[in-house]
This record gives sequence, C-alpha cells and structure tokens, in this order.
Amino acid sequence: MLTGSCLCGAITYEARTSPGRIVHCHCETCRKTHGAAFSSVMAVPRETFRWVRGSELLAAFESSPGKIRRFCARCGSHLVAERLAHTVVLLRLGCLDTKVTDRPQVHIWRSDGASWYDPNVLLDELPRGLA
Repeated sequence: MLTGSCLCGAITYEARTSPGRIVHCHCETCRKTHGAAFSSVMAVPRETFRWVRGSELLAAFESSPGKIRRFCARCGSHLVAERLAHTVVLLRLGCLDTKVTDRPQVHIWRSDGASWYDPNVLLDELPRGLA
C-alpha cells in the first residue's frame, strides 16, 4: 500500500497497490506547477486510490482540457493529477509518505525541459551542499 499527505498534514490518501513505474515529467505545466525542473509521478489504478482525510480541503485546477490537478487549499501541496475518464490517478511523488526504493524509469517531455537542468549530468558529478 502507498500513502501520502500534503505538507501541512491536513490531507492524506492511500492507494492499495504496489509501486508502479516512476516517471520524471519535464513539461512546462509540471515545471510551473511544482516550481522545479520536473515532476516525479507514478500512475496507480483509480479503483485502488482513496482520500483518507481532508478531502474537503482539496482544491483543483484544470491545467489542460480534461486534466485536473488536485492540491491542498491550505498549504498548496500538489498531490495528484487525473483525467476523470482515465483508469489511473497520477501520484505526485514528493508527497508520498511510503518509502519507495524503485528508481525512475523514464524522462518525458524533455523537449519542454528547463534550459538550466540537464538529466545527463549525474548527481555524483555535482558538489555537495547542505546536508
């Protein structure tokens, strides 16, 4: 089972499934939504997903036709994205509480990628900063 929550802890969810494929999405919408070079996501079957607590605090934004991004109205954490007609919900892995040891499998929408981020530069090549 996978569990997740927003930054303030008001909203929690669970997905009664095993971890799926991890994807780093570099599209402009994901970059702007998360204020980062990419968003890490994992699709889970819709029938396994449920809000456990705080669903009344969910806010939503239709970022493109049919794509709904759900976030906490209190702290702003983006929790999931979904297309209501699809059979999966996309978990935003930054809000996942369950430890997942699997590694990302693919970068998508690199054509939209941030000019200042190159996924070909390995973390080990960068100097270390704060712990």
